Amino acid sequence: MKIVTICGAGIGSSGILKVNAEKALGTLGLSASVVAADVVSVRAVAEDANVILTSQEFVEAIGDTYAEVIVIRNHFDQGEITAAVDRALGEH
Repeated sequence: MKIVTICGAGIGSSGILKVNAEKALGTLGLSASVVAADVVSVRAVAEDANVILTSQEFVEAIGDTYAEVIVIRNHFDQGEITAAVDRALGEH
């Protein structure tokens, strides 16, 4: 299982999402690798991803992918992120 978090530069909001996605995995008792990336390298990094977490502004730039793209409205809302990860990976 692989989760990719995307933002414009690959270090700011994607880093926050990465940490919070890892917390969500721990809370849910799930295992997955989590990688933060910038929107320019998303195609290469997300090639084998199951889930992409991002802001609405980057959805269009992601383009075609087999991964489930989930828009996170509040990068600091652990409940929102945990619920999103659970919906995407919890049933596997």
